[in-house]
Amino acid sequence: MIDVPRIIVCVDCLGRAHLLTHLDNEEPPVRGDVLAYRCEDCLDRWDIVYEVDDDV
Repeated sequence: MIDVPRIIVCVDCLGRAHLLTHLDNEEPPVRGDVLAYRCEDCLDRWDIVYEVDDDV
């Protein structure tokens, strides 16, 4: 299973943004997939393009 952060830091308010996108263990995200997050403080939504670090 690819380790996708369930919580990231909101760029606007530095609050906690939680993953909205449902991830399936059988079909992990691939490069170019969009992961949606929502901040619990300011309610902003962040759509992050998933990139794989080839050095890992």
